[in-house]
Amino acid sequence: MTSRLAPRLLASASQLLSCSNIRPVPLIRHQYRNRYQSTVSTPDSYKINGLTYPKDTYSNIPSSILDKLDRNLHLLPSHPISILRQIVEDHFASYTPLVPSSAVVSVHQNFDELGFPPDHPGRSLTDSYYINNEYMLRTHTSAHEVESYKKGLDKWLLSADVYRRDEIDSSHYPVFHQMEGTHIWQNDDLHTLPALNAELEERLKECNILIEDETTISPSNPYQPHHDPIHAEQITKHLKHSLNSLIFRLFGHHASKAGAEPLRVRWIEAYFPFTTPSYEVEVYWNGQWLELLGCGVVMQKTLDLSGVSNKSGWAFGLGLERLSMVLFSIPDIRLFWTSDPRFSTQFKQGEISTFQPYSKYPPCYKDMSFWLPTSVDTSAKEHGAAAAGGKLPPGGPGGEGRKKTFHENDYCEIVRDVAGDLIESVTLIDEFTHPKTNRKSKCYRLNYRHMDRNLSNEEVNELQEQVQKRVVQEMGIEMR
Repeated sequence: MTSRLAPRLLASASQLLSCSNIRPVPLIRHQYRNRYQSTVSTPDSYKINGLTYPKDTYSNIPSSILDKLDRNLHLLPSHPISILRQIVEDHFASYTPLVPSSAVVSVHQNFDELGFPPDHPGRSLTDSYYINNEYMLRTHTSAHEVESYKKGLDKWLLSADVYRRDEIDSSHYPVFHQMEGTHIWQNDDLHTLPALNAELEERLKECNILIEDETTISPSNPYQPHHDPIHAEQITKHLKHSLNSLIFRLFGHHASKAGAEPLRVRWIEAYFPFTTPSYEVEVYWNGQWLELLGCGVVMQKTLDLSGVSNKSGWAFGLGLERLSMVLFSIPDIRLFWTSDPRFSTQFKQGEISTFQPYSKYPPCYKDMSFWLPTSVDTSAKEHGAAAAGGKLPPGGPGGEGRKKTFHENDYCEIVRDVAGDLIESVTLIDEFTHPKTNRKSKCYRLNYRHMDRNLSNEEVNELQEQVQKRVVQEMGIEMR
């Protein structure tokens, strides 16, 4: 979540914060080269970007996910995801933009370097995509924090595609894009922060923004023991001023009109393994509070691990899809992945415009009812994430035996792998426990809808049949 230090230690407040920044975005001076991640999957290995990774009992990446590795939506100049990235980069113009060359990271990078506990649910095979027991597809851009700090970068913005197994609906997709930024300082230079914060605060007063912030430093959200409380307070203020400015840049166009209501922003205490104090930030938009981002003061142990123990600072992370869907009024997350020119030609680099729906084909839903599998003992240890439940590798290095249980993410993964973007949503509509046998049953409604044409009942029936065959074979369920 950080960026490289520019030739000058501190960017001027006018660079970081100006109400006049509500404007179309010029071409970013940093040009991103097109990158293609050649991917091949065989029964024994994955080949990604020319590197071969042997499979083992942790390997769980389907071809439908591997096919997404070369799309790079965040680098397509006129794509909404990229337009939003450019706006953030333009706002923090003195920060170095970074784009990692591959989505493959080590498990150590993704979790251990950032202080995720061994039993964190994110480590589960039901939540993450593993290449093998050592490598995975990153689940967040923070996996690149330590390597970026090690390069001597003190102010940076990093954008990348990230991968998580998840539910199926209009706002969730197994591939999405994140952006994070950071600003750290030499500890000897932290005394300069009060003057910078005063200037930032004065600039913020010129914006029609109402900031609700009742957060406090407390045992549940403390300063770090090795930080001087005075310096930690100034770092936190700089973080808040900088992000309030960014939020006004993104959402303040209505508030900038004469007589308009102020933009309302709310700060809430949060918890993240890699920052403290930590916060989530919300904006009041279209009559409801919308969560925008998470942020906080970087854990000193992360900087220590990066070899920059003499520095301190803040970091933030946001989801580009979530913000794009709001700012561009895009109703379905699958639309980001369509190749239909009726979508792609609506957007121009540097401009936020309202998406105009070009079709709404009828849904075709099918219900699927089944008995859950009877629990079976296993002797595998799933990266220490036993508490997360779900599918476990059939073998593995030791660990206590535990039960294999049904997990909805495993079910959704099979549905996605069969139906791709033809599946709009998967919803649990009924649960039942037999009063005599105590067997448990679930019923899911699978809603199929093509975004560009009508689906025939015959092709939906064929997809449904394929899903049924695979979940029976791979999950041990029994159809009702």
